[in-house]
Amino acid sequence: MTHGPQARIPATYMRGGTSKGVFFRLQDLPEAAQMPGAARDALLMRVIGSPDPYGKHTDGMGGATSSTSKCVIISKSAQPGHDVDYLYGQVAISESFVDWSGNCGNLSTAVGPFAIANGFIDAERLPRDGVFAVRVWQANIGKTIVVHVPMANGEVQELGDFELDGVTFPAAEIVLEFIDPADEGEGEGGGAMFPTGNLVDELGVPGIGTLKATMINAGIPTIFVNAADIGYTGSELQDAINSDAKALAMFETLRAHGAVRMGLIKDVSEAAKRQHTPKIAFVAPAADYVSSSGKRIAAKEIDLQVRALSMGKLHHAMMGTAAVAIGTAAAIPGTLVSDAAGGVARAAVRFGHPSGTLRVGAEAAEVDGQWVVRKAVMSRSARVLMEGRVRVP
Repeated sequence: MTHGPQARIPATYMRGGTSKGVFFRLQDLPEAAQMPGAARDALLMRVIGSPDPYGKHTDGMGGATSSTSKCVIISKSAQPGHDVDYLYGQVAISESFVDWSGNCGNLSTAVGPFAIANGFIDAERLPRDGVFAVRVWQANIGKTIVVHVPMANGEVQELGDFELDGVTFPAAEIVLEFIDPADEGEGEGGGAMFPTGNLVDELGVPGIGTLKATMINAGIPTIFVNAADIGYTGSELQDAINSDAKALAMFETLRAHGAVRMGLIKDVSEAAKRQHTPKIAFVAPAADYVSSSGKRIAAKEIDLQVRALSMGKLHHAMMGTAAVAIGTAAAIPGTLVSDAAGGVARAAVRFGHPSGTLRVGAEAAEVDGQWVVRKAVMSRSARVLMEGRVRVP
């Protein structure tokens, strides 16, 4: 058999928040992969190194975790008032599919710097020093994200003193605004922020029982339950969950039944092919704990604790989109998130996660009996790790 050479595709490997992924310009992809479909999915899976039954991604760019098995496609925006269109693919690790059902809030941070560095913004619009607001159309969910990118000497400023728990080294601070982040799903509530119409539901799950749950479409569809109701304190780190096969199965069962209740899938059997959304998270009141880096977090430093699972495993920090859901739910009295944070109305919340703490603000209001959120705001950082060409067999 004759074997041809590998394809060489321009790409940038970037960290955004507590995630990293492979970024492409749409026009640089092979023609067949410039459109949604099997060719695009196959290309991105091979770039990442999936499916990998060994769970290592040794033969690809992925890191075999939900935070590092990601691809991003950027193009000039077709939406009025926006600079770029941003499409995000969550690549499954051991299975053969790409989940396009949601956004990555962490990698959203890197979209602004990538857009500037790759010529998507006219040079005359860019300040030599200061901050430039890149308006991003998030194509997966049809939402606007404004990425405030610091500039120095006419280029993106990457280095700085901003520290983000879950990221080892400091970098320049990038402020993200998620505009009108409530997802427009097709749940019982007709696409409302709370698809069931309730701030808290009784979620019946066979083999587990009936649990109180807040199910919200904001940032990313998320199901919140109380840590105490499922036998946890809320201070758990990754190993306590990810080394427990029964716990992981329990969380996936909860997620599947919640997804049905939210109207995201019709039957629990469909959850296996929709791993990226919804997220499942558990909340608890503020308490002292030690983060994964050994840093001591005092209860007085935070408003509540949150732990969230992504792609079937407890996340090492917090997904950016889930942070939007946390901030939004915390701003609405009566949700489980708000109750865990003390039950008072608040415009911002600081929560504890396995790697430390994160602050997120949300502007929520009740309009004609329905809760709406105008925007959610948080700070992250991003950095180019490598640029050039990725080789693909």
